[in-house]
Amino acid sequence: MPSAIIPRGFDLAIARAHLEKCDRKFAKWIARVGDIEQDYSRPFQPVDALARAILYQQLSGKAAATIVGRVEAHLPRGRRFSAAGIHAVSDEQFRAAGVSRNKCAALRDLAEKADAGIVPTAAGLARMSDLDIVEHLTQVRGIGRWTVEMMLMFRLGRPDILPIHDLGIRKGAEVVHPQEKSFKPLELGTFGERWGPYRTLASLYLWRIADLAQSDAKAALGGDENKNAKPVKRSQG
Repeated sequence: MPSAIIPRGFDLAIARAHLEKCDRKFAKWIARVGDIEQDYSRPFQPVDALARAILYQQLSGKAAATIVGRVEAHLPRGRRFSAAGIHAVSDEQFRAAGVSRNKCAALRDLAEKADAGIVPTAAGLARMSDLDIVEHLTQVRGIGRWTVEMMLMFRLGRPDILPIHDLGIRKGAEVVHPQEKSFKPLELGTFGERWGPYRTLASLYLWRIADLAQSDAKAALGGDENKNAKPVKRSQG
């Protein structure tokens, strides 16, 4: 575990310049997308973030938000999830709020592992490497690598995360480098090493590029005539 605190966020301008320099084909798409802004200053607590990730899995945003709101009404001391707060909500209250049995079990496991120190505090995460964080948090039932990678990217602002199992990112990479035809996860991991140490920003661009390419394809086919087109979805972990 690193002794020094790892800052949240990184210089997006420097990261963009690096990507443009190391990958000319990527640079053309980056110019089209433009700057990407991220705010890494918002405070968060790991248990709260992971509990919400569990509750949102495999549900539409609206349905999940409704369930989360019902559960929040039972949480003591505000509307944030904590180990103590989860312990304070009964199984009956979770089920009445619309939480499935599997998700209820995952929330219980999250609280237990937070009590045991397996799920670190925010201060603890700041002193851990990316790999250590993945290894700790994926011990929680219902939390996969993809979910932890999203926390690393969007909450902790770690600069070098490439979720190779994410379908949208792989689609974006195929647009930028069509000569590769298709990227399997491990192939993308190897190919994407050229974007390090700023693979997080590369990932953010690849999602945008996948969406742009799909919009281009729809426009080429006459817009509404392409009724079967579906937006690129991110994989769930």
